[in-house]
Amino acid sequence: MKLLTLYILPLFFINGLLAQGILENSNLPILIISTNNGQPIPDEPKIDAHLGIIWNGVNSTNNINGDFNHYNGKIAVEKRGSSSQALFPKVGYTFETRNADNSNNNISLLGMPAENDWVLHGPYSDKSLMRNALAYTMADWIMDYAPRVRYCEVVVNDDYRGVYILTEKIKRDKYRVDISTLNPDENTGDDLTGGYILKFDKYDGAGYDGFLSQYPSFDGGGFNTFFQYHYPKYDEISTEQKNYIQRYIQEVENTLKSDNFSDETTGYRKQIDLPSFMQFLFIQEIGRNVDGYRLSTFFYKDKDSVNGKLKFGPVWDFNLAFGNVDYCTGPGTIGWALDFNDVCPDDYWVIHFWWDRIWEDPAFIEEMKAYWKLLRSAELTNERILHLVDSLDYMLQAPAERNFERWPVLGERVWPNFYVGNTYQQEVGYLRQWVIDRLGWMDRAMDLLGEQMPDPSEFIQPETLPNPFRNTLTFKYYCQYQENVKIEIYNAQGQQVEIMTDQSPAAGLRTTEWIPNVPNGLYFYRMKFSRGEVATGVVVKS
Repeated sequence: MKLLTLYILPLFFINGLLAQGILENSNLPILIISTNNGQPIPDEPKIDAHLGIIWNGVNSTNNINGDFNHYNGKIAVEKRGSSSQALFPKVGYTFETRNADNSNNNISLLGMPAENDWVLHGPYSDKSLMRNALAYTMADWIMDYAPRVRYCEVVVNDDYRGVYILTEKIKRDKYRVDISTLNPDENTGDDLTGGYILKFDKYDGAGYDGFLSQYPSFDGGGFNTFFQYHYPKYDEISTEQKNYIQRYIQEVENTLKSDNFSDETTGYRKQIDLPSFMQFLFIQEIGRNVDGYRLSTFFYKDKDSVNGKLKFGPVWDFNLAFGNVDYCTGPGTIGWALDFNDVCPDDYWVIHFWWDRIWEDPAFIEEMKAYWKLLRSAELTNERILHLVDSLDYMLQAPAERNFERWPVLGERVWPNFYVGNTYQQEVGYLRQWVIDRLGWMDRAMDLLGEQMPDPSEFIQPETLPNPFRNTLTFKYYCQYQENVKIEIYNAQGQQVEIMTDQSPAAGLRTTEWIPNVPNGLYFYRMKFSRGEVATGVVVKS
């Protein structure tokens, strides 16, 4: 008998699930969570529960009535997520595997290295079910560490909850963020210099205990960015450790703000680990993550005796990436996610100035371009990335059907969907094509980085009126010289939908009207002036 009397009730309900045909057998591991007397799982604190995992190994079939042959024991569980809890009925969970005496039970789950802190991510608005898995796996190909992922189907207190991703909670550990331990009594010498994990994020979970940057997030706007303690935890880090890491970050920022910030010997390179900086950036940009750089952004520092430079990662939270968002130009496959502050400067959480500042270093740009080309020829080829998408699609066929029987959201807009497919295959097809288009744009954009641009004093940015528009859009622009102007318009998938050429010989104020026969939505334009200037922007047809 795999459950004590306390957990008999869920077994009766499982028979009900079988009658409904929701979950009987799965090619994925099956996780069954049961709380005492069916107590609802709260946001916090964690409550005691039982976890049983049915898993017969890779490429096996798992039956809902099978034995708990992979894990059969105690956990402490709570809900997780910020916006997702408020907006979605399918919520995520975080849990700790525990022994009977409540001590940590470090154990390997589904082939991942032994630990006791785990996360169950439940894709809901991401109807491909694979955006986080795609991002974390690509990050694992190129970064020191990225959270490992394993798909499963989950039952909580008699209720089939659908397809989830079991993944590793970000923490200091030999097999996770592999930096030195930092105990509260390590307050002097080399011990004090590492290891620290910091993050930019919403305040949920970490509270308001951290420190403010001494500089605004970006020139001309933004708040002073708040740095949060992730490890040691804000209620465990000592005063001496707080003072040290705050001083260190201030030194990094002072260097970046200095006139000689790009000096190869005395500049930011002595403090920031550039390979990890680029790797983190590449993953954010492939997904064009609208939350990238500003939320769920982790970075860490080990002891000076190990490698005391500031390193970036692990990556986290790509629900609103890969075209699954309808604001701040997020659905488009063109443009840098790094330009968020220009697109949405009034957002409460903006991108800190570090990234823009480092992009001002021509040597960095050339190194980044070379590294990108190297990765695109090996770890990040189209073939490898698309094979990953196709493999996940093949694995999730039957589980996805059950998931959307439980959560019938196909064909319906769930915030903040830009694209709404009527079938699971359409959702996966949209993601697949979006990735192809995005990688193509990044290849072209990388080639153009660092090229000499025209003197901006000779160019006046055009206007689009009205924006949003219903029937007719007017492009209004000033030509200092007699020149041709070509206007290219692309949809959110990066497909060209219109091209117009203004061949008027006149200099001065000129206009071109667009009366489109296209659906409502977000469109991107590129205006090319014959003397070399290029202007880009976003318009909305409503």
